[in-house]
Amino acid sequence: MVAAGILLLIPVVALVWVPSYNQETPKLWGFPFFFWYQFAWVFLCAAATWSAYRLTLAARRGTHR
Repeated sequence: MVAAGILLLIPVVALVWVPSYNQETPKLWGFPFFFWYQFAWVFLCAAATWSAYRLTLAARRGTHR
């Protein structure tokens, strides 16, 4: 359950800490880093949420046996 919580916390910290991505370069297909970094987190956050869900299911199955 702790690992699931950490997986959910990673995207929050990555996006709340704005100075880490408040820059123009490197550009990706003409888009400044500021924009494509946030857009990439849409998919990364979905993966982290799914992984946390799977870990939670596995933890709950382990306690019911």
